[in-house]
Amino acid sequence: MQIGRIEGATRVVGKSQGYLGLPIRDGSINCTVNGPATPTMTTAWLPTQDELAALNAGASVHVEILGNVHPPILVGVGPVSQEG
Repeated sequence: MQIGRIEGATRVVGKSQGYLGLPIRDGSINCTVNGPATPTMTTAWLPTQDELAALNAGASVHVEILGNVHPPILVGVGPVSQEG
């Protein structure tokens, strides 16, 4: 997957630690567990042509979390890009 630039990005994390830099859009949701205005960080990822072909053939999306404590996450699909 290639790092995408999320629409409305509010900051970039990780670059100062030697990573490529990950654009993040800060937000909040009403969570049934953590309550209203639970902070969120949303990123965008773009599949390569090979990954897209694998997904279309039935491969699953794998999320790899660094470390050994897994935070709650949501995985979804963003809107179709209107850029040509």
